[in-house]
Amino acid sequence: MACLDLSLLLVLSVLAGVREVSLARFGHQGAMALGDIIIGGLFPIHEAAEAVNYTDLSNSSSPSRPNCSRYYTKGLNQALAMIHAVEMANRSPMLRSLNLTLGYLIYDTCSDVTTALWAIQDLTRPYSDCDSPTNSSQPVQSIMAVIGASSSEISIAIARELNLLLIPQISYASTATILSDKSRFPAFMRTVPNDEYQTHAMVQILKDNKWTWVGIIITDGDYGRSALESFVKHTESEGICVAFKVILPDSLADQQKLNTHIDKTVDTIEKNPKVNVVVSFAKSSQMQLLFQGLRSRNVSNNKVWLASDNWSTAKNILKDVNLSDIGNVLGFTFKSGNDTAFHQYLKGLKFESEANMNKSFLKEFLKLPYIGNATNAVEELIKSTYLDMVFSIQMAVSAIANAVVELCVKRQCKTPSAIQPWELLKQLRNTTFEKGGVVYNFDANGDINLGYDVCLWDDNEFEGNDIIAEYYPSNSSFIFTRKNLSDIENVVSKCSDSCYPGEYKSTAEGQHTCCYACLACAENQYSNHTDADACSKCDTESMWSNSNSSECHPKLYEYLEWNSGFAIALLTLAALGILLLFSMSALFFWQRNSLVVKAAGGPLCHLILFSLLGSFISVFFFVGEPSNESCRVRQVIFGLSFTLCVSCILVKSLKILLAFQMNLELMELLRKLYKPYVIVCICMGLQVTICVLWLTLYMPYKDKVVQPKSILLECKEGSSLMFGLMLGYIDLLALICFTFAYKGRKLPQKYNEAKFITFGMLIYLMAWVIFIPVHVTTSGKYVPAVEVVVILISNYGILSCHFLPKCYIIIFKKEYNTKDAFLNSVFEYSRKSSENIRGLTGPDPHSKTENSVNVISNPSLVPEEKQVSVPKTDNVP
Repeated sequence: MACLDLSLLLVLSVLAGVREVSLARFGHQGAMALGDIIIGGLFPIHEAAEAVNYTDLSNSSSPSRPNCSRYYTKGLNQALAMIHAVEMANRSPMLRSLNLTLGYLIYDTCSDVTTALWAIQDLTRPYSDCDSPTNSSQPVQSIMAVIGASSSEISIAIARELNLLLIPQISYASTATILSDKSRFPAFMRTVPNDEYQTHAMVQILKDNKWTWVGIIITDGDYGRSALESFVKHTESEGICVAFKVILPDSLADQQKLNTHIDKTVDTIEKNPKVNVVVSFAKSSQMQLLFQGLRSRNVSNNKVWLASDNWSTAKNILKDVNLSDIGNVLGFTFKSGNDTAFHQYLKGLKFESEANMNKSFLKEFLKLPYIGNATNAVEELIKSTYLDMVFSIQMAVSAIANAVVELCVKRQCKTPSAIQPWELLKQLRNTTFEKGGVVYNFDANGDINLGYDVCLWDDNEFEGNDIIAEYYPSNSSFIFTRKNLSDIENVVSKCSDSCYPGEYKSTAEGQHTCCYACLACAENQYSNHTDADACSKCDTESMWSNSNSSECHPKLYEYLEWNSGFAIALLTLAALGILLLFSMSALFFWQRNSLVVKAAGGPLCHLILFSLLGSFISVFFFVGEPSNESCRVRQVIFGLSFTLCVSCILVKSLKILLAFQMNLELMELLRKLYKPYVIVCICMGLQVTICVLWLTLYMPYKDKVVQPKSILLECKEGSSLMFGLMLGYIDLLALICFTFAYKGRKLPQKYNEAKFITFGMLIYLMAWVIFIPVHVTTSGKYVPAVEVVVILISNYGILSCHFLPKCYIIIFKKEYNTKDAFLNSVFEYSRKSSENIRGLTGPDPHSKTENSVNVISNPSLVPEEKQVSVPKTDNVP
């Protein structure tokens, strides 16, 4: 089938003075320029292709090509960019030096895969006789490369055809990630980055602005679905939720179907008022209809639209809509270069007469309602210039030109079939070319990854976009050229309000992770940043926190501190007791020969006071931060000191027992056993044995008790049995003392020690009996204070009962501290006792009274005094 009716682009270079163009082959659907190396070009001169009805094939003799509709000036502008780039390459010194020229065949894809495949079929078919612009003697030529297409879906389709002959294909706008797979598309290359970088950059902007509740709109097809898949993958990894996904139909020919989808999209946006950021990979014409629909519904205009490279430069869609009606548009555009030369080229176009434009696309272009004449046509072409697209097309032509030169330096390329497409493909992969002073080359995936410019649309419809940042894929970073972005920074796009520090996000089952309730962190848990997914746990060994906390607090060490009020009071009492001890010891030493001191025990008094000093000193080891040493010393000092004290009191009690009424034989035996210092040493020896065994086998130690908000430092006694044995031994001695003293409580009042010993031991026993349950049931830092209180009570009980009355007599009742007063007291006691006994039983030669008088009068039983003769009186029998 010769001279097929193709849907092709009439190249405007005819009107610009390029006379190599032949219309014989293409008619009004396309154009060509002859050259030594032919390059194919695919551009969307129309936006839609009307579907062919194949339901009724009765009248169809052969497949028919769809008709194109919706003229697309931007596509025409892109075709002109290729023509201009080829002309510039042909005038370059590198091609002129080889006497080579580039030619081209440019086709209209009509934004339709089927139409593009028809075009590829013709591009890959060499000229036939009728195709030749002159006659059959013209040599056969094939295309060496193809530039295009703009749509990823079309590029994927034609790439599979071009792979068969390994014809290199360089796209200037197809960004689908799948095209970087060289195992599937070995001949595909492009001068723009793939969508993986774009979606990653978009998600990074969402993350930086804390936009976690977004919508996405795509056009059905390989490009849209690839972008959707990549975008969702990145959002999931960053904790961003996609509230809704809208897929618009790829075809623009069925206007009714498209309007229905647009209405549904407006409904979706209206039903999601919290979605204030929408990402769009749709076509520009679809976004124009969507913005019109949003304005008619008066949907909130406080939104941010993230525009993909598919429509980020199409500001002409705002013809019927104000930017204030839709919000803010952040667009991702490809890197661009200097556009001066191309603008001059467009301004230099000369439109010839309508006869010369017969059957050309210029005629259709000029008949557009908003064109009408050549002047308006040039202005519209300039307005439709998108610098990133022009720059990408120019790079594609430059790459091919450089590769051709490198191949043709060593061979004669004027001869047809001197080079093959696969040779050019191999050379392109390794070609380095320069443009605008910058050197470029294709990477291993066949891409030239220059990154993106991020622009914020302003109200000026057709002038250049306001670039606010640049994105560099090499390190995934933005460099902002404009600092004041309050218009978009104040936009909030969240499903739920942020959770404050101390709270965490709780998501219901089946619900988006971005839609949550804020719950307070439990005790010993915290969150220190907003929107925490979970609360972190405190290290409960050393940290704590209340509920709803944003941090953990260190647990303070807790013990009976020196500066606490209770400790100061106890230490003050201990210091006062020590002061009293030294005062009493000095007083007793001064009055050591007085009868009161001798009756109180003489040298034993100083020994008792010394033992109480040790007991008072032990108090200081119960206060302050405990250590292993203090834990061992405090109990031992107290145990040995108080054992010495009670042992001395036991000796005094035994002396009183000897002075009490009993038979003479037993008294004689006890008198022989009465060895005060031996008894004290034996009693002390047993306690020392207990303490040595305790410290050897079950040594007390410092322990840490982890509490909810603190760490308690305390002493562990090592063995409760040994601790109890030590205290029990002292209690046993105290009980013996109490028993002995109680029996002698009726001896002469003024000099009688029995009553004071009885009260002293009773106070001690009661204090320690109370201590046991209190100590067992008390916990915390005041446990040592309980024992200190008992020690102080015991010490002060002995001081009060044993020494204060004697001090009182020595200081204030000196008349009682004489021999005569002592004898009078004994005679008075004897007289009263004999009268009582005589009145009850009559005279008894072995009465207790007589024994008492004899014992008291006996110098060996009266402490530290010489023998006193007790004269008989009428009152003593």
